[in-house]
Amino acid sequence: MKQINVGIIGTGWCGGIRANSCAHYPSVNELHIAETNAERRAEVEAETGAVSAVADYQELLKLDAIDVVIISATPETTHYPMARDSLEAGKHVFLEKPIALSLEEADTLVDLAAENNLKFSIGYSQRFNPKFAYAKKSLNDGTLGAPVAAVVSRHITRGLGDKISGRIKLSPAAMEATHDLDFVLWCLEPAKPVRVYSQSAFGVMEDKTGVEDAQWIMVTLDNGVVLTVGAGWTMPPGHPNYSGTWIEFTGTEGMLVIDDTHRDVILNTMENGIRLPMSTMPGEQVEHVFAGPMHAETIHFLDAVTNDTPVMVTPEQARQVMEVYIAADISSARNEPVTLPLNSRDLSSLAELA
Repeated sequence: MKQINVGIIGTGWCGGIRANSCAHYPSVNELHIAETNAERRAEVEAETGAVSAVADYQELLKLDAIDVVIISATPETTHYPMARDSLEAGKHVFLEKPIALSLEEADTLVDLAAENNLKFSIGYSQRFNPKFAYAKKSLNDGTLGAPVAAVVSRHITRGLGDKISGRIKLSPAAMEATHDLDFVLWCLEPAKPVRVYSQSAFGVMEDKTGVEDAQWIMVTLDNGVVLTVGAGWTMPPGHPNYSGTWIEFTGTEGMLVIDDTHRDVILNTMENGIRLPMSTMPGEQVEHVFAGPMHAETIHFLDAVTNDTPVMVTPEQARQVMEVYIAADISSARNEPVTLPLNSRDLSSLAELA
């Protein structure tokens, strides 16, 4: 079996999952990590048996032996420079969403990967959720007939919302609905988005982080299909990092409803009350198995590099999702629909919003 060497930049919640997945996968020969938090760096180094553990990610890029770089660093402002530097160093790159903070940055990364013939993928882990994959299958094999409309509603708890929105001022569209925009656009390919309308609602988050509590987005595709995606991050405290999703796909021959609200396993104890285990978006370790899509997503990218096979999420797809959620933010601010592709006036509006 061909083996590769992997570097992980950022080993927090998601980076830690990816580091542990890599450490136990046969195709990974050496694992290297870069983490600015010394205590966390030592913890993950001990867990994974990393060959090296450094504070500065540039030290990893100097190692010719490293084939793959996985970027799980925060805040999101670090994504573009880290991905750019890694691609310029000739490394295959897996990058957590968002791909960048501007379309110009995204285009630069897409071009760099293509010019250097490198694998480049973005962390839209929900494609690896079996329920979501079933929706894709039902559309591909004609079970639902021709698609007509789709609805996705996702909500996470306030604690996680505080954490995410406190890092950088990005909307629910950019940080939460982005997963579901990617999902529905993937399911309905090759149709393309042509018009976006969005409305935002403010509540408890405005005074804390200055962002919306919830955002709803309506997207019209070039084949007439209408998508409605809603995302919020102010659910009362509950199971740590809880995420619940409700999905509906309507077609000419059927309708598919997916309950991914994690009400199938309920734990109720005197100490903590009701908890919903295995309800986080990336997943969590449960004894000898990993319950959630992030482990499978990580292994997929390793296999794509090892076997020179296509990545599940292309950077071009991630760039399209980015354009849609940028349009949603512009639409919400203007209180009017926005036509795609974005024009210079739209991008000027975005600069004013920023």
